[in-house]
Amino acid sequence: MIKFSIRGENIEVTDAIRSYVESKLAKIEKYFNPAQELNAKVNLKVYRKKTAKVEVTIPVDSITLRAEDVSQDLYGSIDLVSDKIERQIRKNKTKIAKKHREKVATGEVFSAEFVAEEVEEAPEPKIVRTKNVDLKPMDAEEAILQMDLLGHDFFIYTDAEDGTTNVIYRREDGDFGLIEAK
Repeated sequence: MIKFSIRGENIEVTDAIRSYVESKLAKIEKYFNPAQELNAKVNLKVYRKKTAKVEVTIPVDSITLRAEDVSQDLYGSIDLVSDKIERQIRKNKTKIAKKHREKVATGEVFSAEFVAEEVEEAPEPKIVRTKNVDLKPMDAEEAILQMDLLGHDFFIYTDAEDGTTNVIYRREDGDFGLIEAK
């Protein structure tokens, strides 16, 4: 059974929207044991330009299923996010089943139908390129400049003040994010 936590930002979550989200995400229940309780966090955002963003996060033991979509159509985004979550489950079920073999055997995580289904195993991702970087001391503004000059979406640097390794990255909304190592 899935418990939903549906939150709206700049939008009122009406009964119609709530019902639509619940019906679309309910189709993933077939992949899990009926006794297992799932908690789906759904965040609906509407921006000034009438753009809708739908984010869904479903923690399942040690993994987290997460998908998001941004479009002009809220209901279309809900459909796409639901499909993305289901694709993640189907794509990764072999890996998940291996990781949780003992729980699967007892039926704690996934139904037997989910595990027994024939699956072509996708090739394991591999590292195809290694790049060494010299981390130079600088501040965040200089790191943004370097990132722009290189044409990258992120840049790793050493903070000149405290000596920690940080990552600056460009967000989808055009602003920047900073990941600070502790």
